[in-house]
Amino acid sequence: MFDLSPSFRGTGGMQIDKITFNDISIFQQEEEFSIFHKLNFTRTIGGKEWLRRYFNEPHSDLKKIRGTQTIIRTVMAHIDEWPADITNGTILVMDKFLDYPLDPGPQHPNPASALSYRLLHAADYSMIKYSIRHFADFFRGIKKLEQLFAGVELPAQVQLLMERVRKALSEEPLRRLSEAEAGTKFSVVQNLYFTHHVRYLHKTRILDLMDLYGRLDAWYSMAVAVQKYDLHFPEFVDDSPPLIQARGLYHVLLEKPVAYDLEMNPDQHFVFLTGANMAGKSTLIKALGSSVFLAHMGMGVPAKSMRLSLFDGVLSNINVSDNIAKGESYFFNEVQRIKNTINKINDGRKWLVLIDELFKGTNVQDAMKCSLTVIKGLIKMHNSLFVLSTHLYEIGEELKQYPTIAFKYFETEVHDDQLSFSYQLKDGVSNDRIGYVILRREKVVELLENL
Repeated sequence: MFDLSPSFRGTGGMQIDKITFNDISIFQQEEEFSIFHKLNFTRTIGGKEWLRRYFNEPHSDLKKIRGTQTIIRTVMAHIDEWPADITNGTILVMDKFLDYPLDPGPQHPNPASALSYRLLHAADYSMIKYSIRHFADFFRGIKKLEQLFAGVELPAQVQLLMERVRKALSEEPLRRLSEAEAGTKFSVVQNLYFTHHVRYLHKTRILDLMDLYGRLDAWYSMAVAVQKYDLHFPEFVDDSPPLIQARGLYHVLLEKPVAYDLEMNPDQHFVFLTGANMAGKSTLIKALGSSVFLAHMGMGVPAKSMRLSLFDGVLSNINVSDNIAKGESYFFNEVQRIKNTINKINDGRKWLVLIDELFKGTNVQDAMKCSLTVIKGLIKMHNSLFVLSTHLYEIGEELKQYPTIAFKYFETEVHDDQLSFSYQLKDGVSNDRIGYVILRREKVVELLENL
């Protein structure tokens, strides 16, 4: 179970805690079911770690967000030209070679000293011969990337990275490696010459370039994801009150999603969402949360278009659990999560708060009273946007007096005990009650009657 007290990542950017990361499927314990996994097209381990870092640090600075958008657009424009020379195998071989306990060779090899080393240190020379080819592949790929970005107006951070690449390639041994054709067979003298330079004179620089390539690989992955899944870059509205305008919004993990249109602003900053189980409430909540998250990374989002303000954080209350070991009930943990949420968002900053089926851990009458109390309190916070789903349709009537609440629902149709879900978001409050229909359809009623 997750600790219900907020433990926020991205303290220098948009704030999101580990519960929310899991609730909106950014990361999952089973990684293959996460958004991170679906959008990961990195080619190297280092690239994957940099991508994970980017996912852990969404921005709260428009300049950084737009800078990342520019980087991704630039990579997308050259995605078919991205060098294939550098693979994960390339990086692994280089990394191993730089730390391998190699017998020292001549600093200035000539044919005689090179031949002597090859004969007396045959195993080490085999390692050298195999590894230097990979260094050539790496520097050839790095040079191609430097050429792709040459003359392109880039954010300052990328310009600095490219300057480090250019400086490295100005060193003759590294330049010569970058100019070697694919499949070049180096002489014994050349292999020992390059070994001396990459292991001793330029080792620190090469390790820096390998890390630098990890960043480029992560941006390449983001560009591939945007292109492959037809994601669209959102428009951020400067100095705006909390705002989300989404058209054709859907959940990126679904194979055949149904899209929604949704608008939230200070005039209607609270969505009261109803509908039967399986109708689409949780999917909408997670689609909205993950899209706002991706937008703050600088990524494209799964929507035809999205306009939004800059948010300081996202908080969710979706998958709360009990804790038998601590003697904590489900309801107690629901209360603690809401308490922590209120304490966190009561700071005048902009938050997106997502709540799915509040107070499931108590009886209906108690849940209705608790839910009304919480909702009436939350709507006072005009600095934030809220989406709350519930089965407690009855409380909708009492909430209609509050003009900032928008009532939305998903409709379910029943024909001969067969359920039909349109997944279309509609205005109003649902009155669907299909629990008994499902019980009867699954033959549970019949089983009980035949006992």
